[in-house]
Amino acid sequence: MRDGSPILLGICTAILCVAALYLARSVFAPVAFALFVIALVWPLQRALQGALPKLLALAITLVVTITAITLVASMIVWGFTRAGQWLIGNAARFQELYGQLAQWLDGHGLYAAGEIAETFNVGWLIRFFQGVASRLNGMVGFAVVTFIFVMLGLLETDIVARKLAGGEGGEAGRGLLRASGEIAAKFRKYMAVRSIMSVFTGLALWMFTAAAGLELALAWGVIGFALNYIPFIGPLVATLLPTLFAVVQFESWQMAVAVFFGMNVIQFFSGSYIEPRIAGKALAMSPFLVLLAVFFWSFMWGLPGAFIGVPLTIAALTLCEQSPSSQWVARLLSGRPAEA
Repeated sequence: MRDGSPILLGICTAILCVAALYLARSVFAPVAFALFVIALVWPLQRALQGALPKLLALAITLVVTITAITLVASMIVWGFTRAGQWLIGNAARFQELYGQLAQWLDGHGLYAAGEIAETFNVGWLIRFFQGVASRLNGMVGFAVVTFIFVMLGLLETDIVARKLAGGEGGEAGRGLLRASGEIAAKFRKYMAVRSIMSVFTGLALWMFTAAAGLELALAWGVIGFALNYIPFIGPLVATLLPTLFAVVQFESWQMAVAVFFGMNVIQFFSGSYIEPRIAGKALAMSPFLVLLAVFFWSFMWGLPGAFIGVPLTIAALTLCEQSPSSQWVARLLSGRPAEA
């Protein structure tokens, strides 16, 4: 029993930490997002502070940040709005085709599959788009709280850094400062890579759906661009939605399968071939860990958690690299082959 006490204590501590993060998600989620944004925009703030007063530099940094976020959010809202309008306008065709599919499955003895087909009908699709719209509206309050944390954090970042560099926290403080700088650099590289691949994926999906004759081709490209920031889940949704719409537009399962296959080829090529070569070893992570991070933080914090789950995991692995006793964890979950 005495030998197992540290393990039990660690398990209990982990459970309590997870429960605290979940129950206090209205506080922890905006703080985590604010730290993530600060890490991204701090180079701009620091460069402006060298030539302008601190408050003016802060104002410019916040305006640039808000403009970029508003632009991306507007694109997302426009894409889903266009798809939702098309869905409502063709609701009768959706319902008819789904009814035919359910009857065909029941006629061949696939009762469970028939029930699934009836569940994923036009009503489910409309509720899905309504849920996306309500979540986007609910993000306004979250964004306001995050903005306040970002503003206050940018004012104090250099002050805290100077204190840690001056030995305020001893060797532990200096180690935290080094780890923070490395984490921030990885965050910036991660977002640069994701942005490049999101633009590539969005353009490729737009050109493919336009060439296939699928309506709302530009909207599918915009949705693919936005959802590509969420690994695994985002590309899957960005692939399934156009496939369902293709069934109604072309009234052909063969064409829908062709659209689904073509879009998956694009997603696989960008996510499994190009992106790892751009990201390099610094951002290498086990695919299992990436998927676990997305699902775990989605459960903890919802849509914001799905977006920030991978960066949080990157930060945790970077902290593990700083301590000799936990470096094996970072190496084990890095996804890189073992060194000879």
